Amino acid sequence: MRALIVRGGWAGHEPVAATDLFRGFLSDNGFAIRVADTLDAYAEPGDYQLIVQCWTGARFTPEQEKGLVERVRAGAGFAGWHGGIVATGYEAPDYQFMVGGRFVCHPGDFVDYTVEIAGEHPITAGLSDYAVHTEQYFMHVDPTLTVLATTTFTGAHGAPETAGAVLPVAWTRRFGAGRVFVHTLGHSPADLLVPPTRTMIERGLLWAAAGGA
Repeated sequence: MRALIVRGGWAGHEPVAATDLFRGFLSDNGFAIRVADTLDAYAEPGDYQLIVQCWTGARFTPEQEKGLVERVRAGAGFAGWHGGIVATGYEAPDYQFMVGGRFVCHPGDFVDYTVEIAGEHPITAGLSDYAVHTEQYFMHVDPTLTVLATTTFTGAHGAPETAGAVLPVAWTRRFGAGRVFVHTLGHSPADLLVPPTRTMIERGLLWAAAGGA
């Protein structure tokens, strides 16, 4: 199996350190890994079972967007976390439709909140609700997502309009013959090392790579 890791963009999300956390896991699970520091990788030919993106603030060219979206629609898995997948490509409607959600704001910046496991899925099997201290992403999302975990906003931190809003923290979706996995935590490598978060992401990477199976 082959995996493509595309990383870059805003340095504050530490795309190199963040993706390096999962390279060993992917190698141990049989993936030959290519790492690209350019979005042009999406416009180049290549057969990948999994594409991992960590690129906050990407502005895709039409060729890059088309290459990525068509590859996933044809069966490649697409996965990522935090701003590297949902705070990027705002001007790219096909990308937004494929991912299924986009970042809007994080009231209060770093706050205490609970990640609530939702329903039953192999990615969340055996996991329970857990507390975190990080950015709580308020998202605009597609209503057809398969939601794996949620968070409830309190309306605090100067955002009373969010009170009671329950929004996805992690989700999957089918896109053509491909699979998409998103987790909204991961501002820093430390966030990705929180055991339930890391477990969900590792399982999500493998789930996405399974394609139409």
